Amino acid sequence: MHVKVFRNDIIDGLQKSSSIIPAKTGAAFLRTLWLEAKNESLRIFSTDSSLEFTGEYNAIIHEEGLVGVQGKNFHELIRKLPSGEIGMRLDITTGNLIITQGTRKYKLPTSDKSWFQNFSPFPEIGVAVWSGDFLQELIDRVTYCISDEDTMQAMACMYLKPENIESKVEVCGLNGHQFALVAFLNDDIYGMLPGDGILIQKKYVSELKKWLTADEIELAISQKRLFFRGTEKKETFSLPLSYYQFPDYSSFLSKLSHDDTSVLSINRDELSDALNRVAIFNTETNRCAYFQFESAGELSLRSQGQESGEASEILSAEYTGNLRQIAFPTKDIIDILSHFNSDKITLTLTGSEGPCGITGTDDPDYVVIIMPMKIVEETYYNEEYIS
Repeated sequence: MHVKVFRNDIIDGLQKSSSIIPAKTGAAFLRTLWLEAKNESLRIFSTDSSLEFTGEYNAIIHEEGLVGVQGKNFHELIRKLPSGEIGMRLDITTGNLIITQGTRKYKLPTSDKSWFQNFSPFPEIGVAVWSGDFLQELIDRVTYCISDEDTMQAMACMYLKPENIESKVEVCGLNGHQFALVAFLNDDIYGMLPGDGILIQKKYVSELKKWLTADEIELAISQKRLFFRGTEKKETFSLPLSYYQFPDYSSFLSKLSHDDTSVLSINRDELSDALNRVAIFNTETNRCAYFQFESAGELSLRSQGQESGEASEILSAEYTGNLRQIAFPTKDIIDILSHFNSDKITLTLTGSEGPCGITGTDDPDYVVIIMPMKIVEETYYNEEYIS
């Protein structure tokens, strides 16, 4: 192999490809980044055995070929080189990849070519074009409610499901204590999803977000994988689908529409600021904020700790219902509020130990459910699970 490329043409692709391969642990073949010179372009391949990245970039090909190098070192070297043309040549005698730029010269050992495995091709049938920044927004609004524990199976996944309403797609995340759902209309995405939806593990969603930009992308689904590709067809990112059974969330969503719910409407920024102040008084054993409803026009917030002291604030609010008090994990509800855009948010309370739904006037088709803390005694709390 002998090829010449410009450093700035490949550096972004190298960053994306090297980010998914292991740094020092794992099998050596998974730490390998593959370079293929072919058809007037340089192709870059990397995988961690689950995620797959391929990129194709302009190059001058003097001799075609395939070479594998230690991915992290190769990326670090190219990253630290200045802009300009870079030469890459395989020395057949020594088996090293010779990298040159002006008077600079470097040698990298290469991997056994037998380690290279064919990557999954992008399906060219049933392709949908989607907005990259919109997908990023969906990910942001859901993933914080997904469990970080792989052993939680479906609860460690983001769920995309076509709804009964034509063209409507729901995206969900659930960790047992919190649930987020955002819905949108898209004919193409709706049509390509299987009826029971698809599951993507949270760890793969995090890597996908690193690859995404604000530009449009192409999306395709095979039986086992989900594919993303830039509309210029230069870079492809794919990930495996999971096949767990996602819980039926309609059961706890329906509780929000019961006649006996209590409803709190309040300014989001004022509530968030107050919660950030009372959180100072939380401790490991008392990590909740007490919501007390003493009159229809105000909310009383309280937090206390044996070592930290006590905080109490009264906020203007609209309240209807019979519930007098409820406790929420302070940091969790602050996090939830940060994902809303609305000035005014509404909390639908189904009981002191039942699911609480949070919605916003300027956040259509977005709902987050949080479970309250069970008040065992005045100063002891247990977290409830969604059921």
